[in-house]
Amino acid sequence: MSDINIELIGLIAAVFTTSSFFPQVIKIWRTKQTKDISTTMYIAMMIGTCFWLTYGILINSFAIIVANIVSGLLVLFVLIFKLVNRKS
Repeated sequence: MSDINIELIGLIAAVFTTSSFFPQVIKIWRTKQTKDISTTMYIAMMIGTCFWLTYGILINSFAIIVANIVSGLLVLFVLIFKLVNRKS
């Protein structure tokens, strides 16, 4: 299998896994509610995302880099919203 096909598989996987955060972000944006969101889970996810991003940069994988930049931004949104709206 060629490198381009391997990277394409990575990009498809990245689209599906990264887009899984969108429903949560949209729900938080609309309802302004975060009380049922686990802060610990999102902190762990952010740490993991940073390591995946670093790994992607080190191996020069476009799919891993892009997926983790987008995922990191979405996770960061959830964490910031959770911290700003602690009582909701």
